[in-house]
Amino acid sequence: MAFTLNLGDHAPDFSLPATDGATYSLSDFAESPFLVIFFTCNHCPYVTGSDAVTSATAQRFADQGVRFVGINSNSANTYPDDDFPHMVERMQEHAFPWTYLHDASQDVARSYGALRTPHFFVFDKDRRLIYTGRGVDSPRDASKITVNDLERALEDALAGKALRVSVTNPIGCNVKWDGKDAHWMPADACDLV
Repeated sequence: MAFTLNLGDHAPDFSLPATDGATYSLSDFAESPFLVIFFTCNHCPYVTGSDAVTSATAQRFADQGVRFVGINSNSANTYPDDDFPHMVERMQEHAFPWTYLHDASQDVARSYGALRTPHFFVFDKDRRLIYTGRGVDSPRDASKITVNDLERALEDALAGKALRVSVTNPIGCNVKWDGKDAHWMPADACDLV
């Protein structure tokens, strides 16, 4: 079995605390026709370099019911700036248009097969995976972006069309797994395409 979810797979459930003080599970987003779950963090230059683009995409599709959920699964033991208090500070500073969840156990990252930060997963109304991979082709330097794969996937999905591209390789830092070297990746985690 592949480390990362395959197209058509159901979104694994979760119950995670958010920076807003609430705890969320998959059912809390049941009203959304499409749900974008992405693995992110506080410090990664690929995340911080593309946060503005991700925010713009989330805002663009919000009135069509698309919800964005960011999940930070990075080990604070590996990278202290990724702890929950820093998550709260970051949301207070930037007011990102998504729910920001903390996966301290890393169980949710494992169930989705998160490879990098950021790594995007788009699910349809039945919560089956229709897109996985990168948001944009140059997340570290937004001035060099030539394609926004996430935006194209949402455009196609909302128009009821087959997605032009359903799988791309996420571009970013690897997830910081607890008790492992900062650059460690699971043996069965490989490129998606």
